[in-house]
Amino acid sequence: MKIIALDKALQEIITKRNLLQDIDYNNPKYDDLEEELHDMEDNFQDNFGAYLEDILRKIHDQYCPDTDVLHPIAYIAKAYTININNEFIVDSSDGVYVEMDKYPGKETKLALVPNPMRVIVNIGEERQEVIWSVK
Repeated sequence: MKIIALDKALQEIITKRNLLQDIDYNNPKYDDLEEELHDMEDNFQDNFGAYLEDILRKIHDQYCPDTDVLHPIAYIAKAYTININNEFIVDSSDGVYVEMDKYPGKETKLALVPNPMRVIVNIGEERQEVIWSVK
C-alpha cells in the first residue's frame, strides 16, 4: 500500500471539505466544489477502501466488536484544523460513533487523521487517543 498516496488523498479531501464549509450554499462555486469532493471520495474509496476496511475491521474487532464497520469515507471527520506544525486535528465531538467496552458510559467516536496517517478515538469531550498509526 502506498501510504504517502493515501495520506495525500485524505489531505486533499479534508482541504476540499474545509473549503466547502467556508462558503455559502448560494455561492455559484458551491455545486462544482461539492461535485469535485464526491469524485475525490469515490476515488479514495476505489483506491484505498479495501486496505482501510481491513484496518478498520481489525480496530473494530479489538476495540468495538459490537459496532459495524462502515465504509472508510464515513470515518473522515466533518472538519479538521491544521496547526502550525501542519498536524491535522479533529474536534473531540467528531467521528463515527462506536461502542467501546474499555470506556463504558463514555461517548466514543473513531476518525481517520492524516499526517501521519492514523485512526484516533475521541473519548467523550476530554480525550483523544491514537489507536492505529502507520508504521
